[in-house]
Amino acid sequence: MTQHSRDMSRRRLLFGGAAVGAGVLLAGCTSNEKQTPTEAQTKAADGGGNAEPGKQVTIGFSAPAESHGWIAAITNNAKAQAAAYSDVQLKSVEAGADAAAQRAALSTLIAERPDVIVLLPFDGKELNSFGLEAMKAGIPVVNLDRAFPDAKAYRLQIKGDNYGMGVAAATFIVEQLKAKNVSNPVIAEIAGMDELELTQERTQGFNDTLAQNGLKVANRRAARFTIDSGQQETSQLLQALPKIDAIWNHDDDQGIGVLAAINQANRNEFFMVGGAGSKKAMEDIKADNTVLKATVTYSPSMASSAISLARLIGQGRGMSDLVELQVPKEIILASETITKENASDYLKLGF
Repeated sequence: MTQHSRDMSRRRLLFGGAAVGAGVLLAGCTSNEKQTPTEAQTKAADGGGNAEPGKQVTIGFSAPAESHGWIAAITNNAKAQAAAYSDVQLKSVEAGADAAAQRAALSTLIAERPDVIVLLPFDGKELNSFGLEAMKAGIPVVNLDRAFPDAKAYRLQIKGDNYGMGVAAATFIVEQLKAKNVSNPVIAEIAGMDELELTQERTQGFNDTLAQNGLKVANRRAARFTIDSGQQETSQLLQALPKIDAIWNHDDDQGIGVLAAINQANRNEFFMVGGAGSKKAMEDIKADNTVLKATVTYSPSMASSAISLARLIGQGRGMSDLVELQVPKEIILASETITKENASDYLKLGF
């Protein structure tokens, strides 16, 4: 907790997965379908203040290929949000298959001189040098989700609260175990890609919160944010633990595979918490007919927010509800807990 507290002392704004300025909002697509975000997911620029048309802005955009429901929602939200503004032109570049390919594709953007670049990198550490290059060339960079380690590599960094996801998941689990009077509980964790800092932060938040309550993880497996890897890792987890009381799965997309493995093993003695907030997960939670009882949000609405804020940066404007004249340096979207009691409210925002 000590390091996290120090990190959080830096200048940041936290928002509960909602609006961060004119024309910003919430998430797109189901996990298994490609569709246009609804009005509830991406707000049109139809108000006053910053929503009024201004200087024409060209925004370059890049995110990994849409092989993952959450990533697909990121791209769809970005495109829909840009289309809501008459003064924004979006130039998307293909990210390729890995960080090196994305880096090569992004080089063309610098040559084209967009006003701002919005980038969700394959890996923040590997693409940090691109951020530095673009900023040095005078092109502001909005670093989305996977963080650049160097603050000089971005004008704005916007991401979800990964540490907070772990805290929220553990808090729900602790509350449920106490309510059930479970002593010496067996708690398991199915993480995402371990090489990503965001996965490490989620696990740290989870472990710290459990430790504060005298608990720890009995077995942890790392999947790859895919259905197949979720099913494979969960099968091995279930074989290793003949009895489980609670599981946290970091990602609702891989959670489809997690639930498949659980059903195949005919196990239901535990409850599970998901992560990210997919529409499918919310539907399962609302129906209350699986072991999945909650999910903690990591909303792809951040892409809508990133486009709206990139527009303001390109126009030299600040956020209309803040006193400061410029857009902040860092924004973290708070992680919310979705249960059967509030799933209906959140369903329209699922991806």
